[in-house]
Amino acid sequence: MPHNRPLSPHLQIYTLPLTGIISISHRITGVFLAVGLIAFIFILAQVKSGMLSYLELQTLLQVLPIQLLLSGFIYALMFHLCHGIRHLIWDAGKSFSRETLMRYALIEIFLSFIFTVLTLVILL
Repeated sequence: MPHNRPLSPHLQIYTLPLTGIISISHRITGVFLAVGLIAFIFILAQVKSGMLSYLELQTLLQVLPIQLLLSGFIYALMFHLCHGIRHLIWDAGKSFSRETLMRYALIEIFLSFIFTVLTLVILL
């Protein structure tokens, strides 16, 4: 017997609020950081392996796709950091009003971008 009830909410009708997108992004950046840390261990092993391995690593790190991945890793780190600070504020029992949640989400996005740019400027 078919049911004529609508399937709701689904992505064709329901759009996530910014806070929901931020929450999902926090989880995605966490996964990206875990994968990035495995790559970081590989980089450390290459550095430890001697001068030839180090020079090969330097060549690899100059390739544009690798530089974009490193920049993405830095952004993920900064975004995850900013969202973690936001969770600490929540743990203190503060900032649960709708207006504050939206304002903090925008501040989080802005600061993570600024911190990423500052980090890349310092590293370059």
